[in-house]
Amino acid sequence: MTNHPDIPTLKLNDGSSIPILGYGSGTAWFKRGGDTTVNRELVDSAKSAVKLGFNHLDGAEVYGTEEELGQSIQECGVPRDQLFITTKVSHSRINDIPAAIEESLKKLQLDHVDLYLIHAPFTAKNDAELQAAWAAMEQVKASGKARSIGVSNFLQSHLEAILKTANVVPVVNQIEYHPYLQHGDLVPWQESKGIKTVSYSGLVPITRASGGPLDPLLSGLAKKYAVHESEILLRWTLDQGYVSITTSSKESRLVGYLRALTFKLTPEEIKEISELGQQKHYRAFWREKFADDDRS
Repeated sequence: MTNHPDIPTLKLNDGSSIPILGYGSGTAWFKRGGDTTVNRELVDSAKSAVKLGFNHLDGAEVYGTEEELGQSIQECGVPRDQLFITTKVSHSRINDIPAAIEESLKKLQLDHVDLYLIHAPFTAKNDAELQAAWAAMEQVKASGKARSIGVSNFLQSHLEAILKTANVVPVVNQIEYHPYLQHGDLVPWQESKGIKTVSYSGLVPITRASGGPLDPLLSGLAKKYAVHESEILLRWTLDQGYVSITTSSKESRLVGYLRALTFKLTPEEIKEISELGQQKHYRAFWREKFADDDRS
């Protein structure tokens, strides 16, 4: 691999470690309408990300991009044990987790993933369904097909439901997390339970919700640290001790994202971003599940 800042890792509650910056294969790459063609551009972009130093690749059954990730893993020339691979069972298939992990592994051309997540809790009709899904996840871990297991898009009530019957505590909850969606008490609560926070769509304040109260501050901090506003937002997440998943089809942007590893914000700057962020609310995903003013 070329020279790059090594991506630090965070310890998870099961003793494993997760790289704090990951390359995502959702959003920009998401396939719609049952598209089964292999997107060569994504394969090459993921290989490029690995070459730059992204050793954490994040996928999901619902993105339709596991085959591309599998191809990039095969072609990148980096040994499997130096990569951290995440995928997620579709929220529509939480009653079929044993079959779902088999299909994902086949597409990824792997015998295990490092992290397997329930993509969302919203299709479960009640706590018992969520608890049964989590028991199936524990079986996946016991089988060795996933080194670690966790969840995504869970609220505190969903986490409390599975913790009532869990033998294994989820290692992470991957959520949309940025200054305009800080989720109230959820993040400190799950961190207190040993469930690490993984942020996706951390750049929303500049990509989808620009024109907000953060704009002048982000611009000023970007000048101060000689980086882009996107790196300031990534650093805000990392400096709080969380993991950030990001993506781009442009290699120059991926190079920039790695610059987030080369500086730190001051505690005052982190606090100022958080407090200004509270003045605006913006949710990019799962909007149909929440009222417009619901910040949970």
